[in-house]
This record gives sequence, C-alpha cells and structure tokens, in this order.
Amino acid sequence: MALKKNVLLCVSGGIAVYKAAALTSKLVQANFNVKVMMTESATEFVSPLTFQSLSRNPVFTNTFDEKDPNVIAHIDLADWADLLLVAPATANTIGKLANGIADDMVTTTILATKAPVWIAPAMNVNMYDNPAVKRNIAVLFDDGYRFLEPTDGYLACGYLGKGRLEEPEIITELVKDFFTYSNQFLKGLSILVTGGPTRENLDPVRFFSNRSSGKMGFAIAEVAAKLGAQVTLVSGPSSLPSPSNVKVVRVESAQEMYESVLESFPKTDVVIKSAAVADYRPSESFSEKMKKQEGTLTIEFERTIDILKTLGTMKADKLLIGFAAETGSIEEYAKKKLYAKNLDLVVANNVNEAGAGFQGDTNIVTFYRKDHTLRKLPILSKKEVAFILLQEVKQLRGELK
Repeated sequence: MALKKNVLLCVSGGIAVYKAAALTSKLVQANFNVKVMMTESATEFVSPLTFQSLSRNPVFTNTFDEKDPNVIAHIDLADWADLLLVAPATANTIGKLANGIADDMVTTTILATKAPVWIAPAMNVNMYDNPAVKRNIAVLFDDGYRFLEPTDGYLACGYLGKGRLEEPEIITELVKDFFTYSNQFLKGLSILVTGGPTRENLDPVRFFSNRSSGKMGFAIAEVAAKLGAQVTLVSGPSSLPSPSNVKVVRVESAQEMYESVLESFPKTDVVIKSAAVADYRPSESFSEKMKKQEGTLTIEFERTIDILKTLGTMKADKLLIGFAAETGSIEEYAKKKLYAKNLDLVVANNVNEAGAGFQGDTNIVTFYRKDHTLRKLPILSKKEVAFILLQEVKQLRGELK
C-alpha cells in the first residue's frame, strides 16, 4: 500500500480562513496527512483548535513555540511536507514570500522547504489587480511557485469580481491529481482512444444507437493525458466536455469513426478502443422522414466495418486494447475477441451487473491478456479503472520492447 502523502496547509489571515477549515476536512477525508500552520491574523478569524480538531494534529502559530525539543519546528515541518499549500494567501503573505521575508511561522517554513509550494490567493478584487500584487505573483511564479487562481463572485467586502478562494473540493481534487499523476510514465507515447456510442441514421429524425455515455473512454483519455501521453480521442455522440490537453474528434456513425481512427492510426503507439460501435446499420437511409404506415415495419440491416479487427490485421508493433461489454459468458467472449482480433488486452465487463453498466460513474472489469493471465478489479470509479488500465499499458509496452 502506498504511503499517505503529507500536506502542510499554511493559513494566512482573511475571511476565507473558514474555507481553509473545510479544505482541511476534505484533505483528511481524501486520505492525506494534514498539518496546519497559521499566521497570527488568521487566528483572529478561526481558532487553531478548529484546525487541530479537523486535522487531528497540533497547529503551529508561533516560530518560537517549540513543541518538541528534539527538533526545530519550522525545519522539521519543511522537511516533513510533500506539498505546501498556502490557502488562503493574502497580499501580505504573497508580498513577504516574493521578497524573501521570513518573520512568522508560515513564511519561515516556506523559505526552508524543498517541497512544491502552491499558493491560493484570496482578497479584494482591487487588491488582486494591484500592480504590486501582480508583480509579486510574477516573481513567485518565476521562482517555481504554482498558483491556484481565485474565482469570480461575491466577495466579503461587498464587491463582485475575482478574489474568492478556489472551492475546497476543487483544490482537493487538484492535490489528488498532483500526487496521482506526478509520475508521467506515459510521456512520449501517442495514444488513440475511442469512446461513446455511434448513431446509424434511418432518416432525418430517427437513428439506431446504444446506451453508451462515453464516460469510460473520456476517463481513459483524460488520465492518459495527465500521465504525459499525447492523446487523441475519437468520440461518438456524447454530451461530455472535452478533456484538457486531449485532441478530440467528434464523429457520429461507425463509418466516420472507422475513417477517423484509420487516419490517426499510423502515428499511434497504443490504441484503446472503448467505443460501443454499432455492429449493424440500416441498409438504406432515407432523406425524408418515414411516415407511419399500417401494419408492421421491416428494416433491413447490413454489417458495419469491424474497426478493431481491421486494426488487428495491421497493428505491427502497436499495442491494441479492446473492450467487451457483455451480458453473459464474459470470459468466453472476452477470450474469443482477444484472439480473433489480434489484441494484446481485452477489458471485459457484465453490463447487467450493478455498478458496471452504461451511463454510470463506476465500472467492474476484468483484464484478459494473451499470456493467459487475468486480473479482476473490484467496483471502482471509471477514472480509477483508467489509471490501472494505463499501468497495464506501461507494463505491456515494456514487454513488447
């Protein structure tokens, strides 16, 4: 089991200190070790006892209050931290750090650490726009500090504008991502992901499709990009927003997905095909809306191109991964797909199983490999499944070399 990471939360004085209390709670719930240090003015807004209760650790407010005679507190904390987070960061604290001033517990510890330092400003909109503050932020940015920009909204002073401390939930997710994806083990790889359903038109108002939301494919693309890969996502119709740092190609039909995938395939190292592509399409598509008729309706279908099988015939040294969404005989169908389509790995699930179907945010999958090994995962979020799958990609790439 991986060791819990240490987050040192540095709280400076402003009304947003109440959000820092919520942030402490969120970080602890996310399984981080959290210690808190406060400036003197921060204690005027929220008592140290609040942060002690939430973090389950002593709170540090005075450079000269040495709680353990065996260590020097600010040096010990500076060495202990895997990440220092200044939230909220006032104009005063930002100014001190930019000019190397160490006159309290917070500034002294930050100047003594070699850990990454993140600064989350919170102040009046006019203060944030002040040239001196902007200049100090620029200095710190050039020195390697990372900033979490404040958001727009109603401020405690009554102004509307940028200056609100970023929400604790968002900061917590950013911290989680930092530790999860700091090892960019996919850097240098080009990965092609497909996701979502396809639509096969019958007429201008009707089409045949399936229940896929695209959440699994989008999660894989997002996580792969965070792990350093150059990612192209070919997506069927989906309402999901495009992941950051991912080239997204939106298509509709199986034919369009086939053409787009083939265009990107030569420049790709790894293909992860999680899209639920239609196996059949209407043999005839009408340009005008079909009118209701008496009696039954018979529609003739024809096969679409099997994209995955086509890629299997031309894969060479590329890594090819397919998904198998089944409702029974999971292992039988997964293994059949693995060998019939010349894949390196099949990710299979039973869409009838609670927590593993379409539309949801979780999945329950099993990995089937050509070396006859399999790996069953418990119910996990689709991002967690994506991360573990991409670890498999790293391992398989190593075996191919």
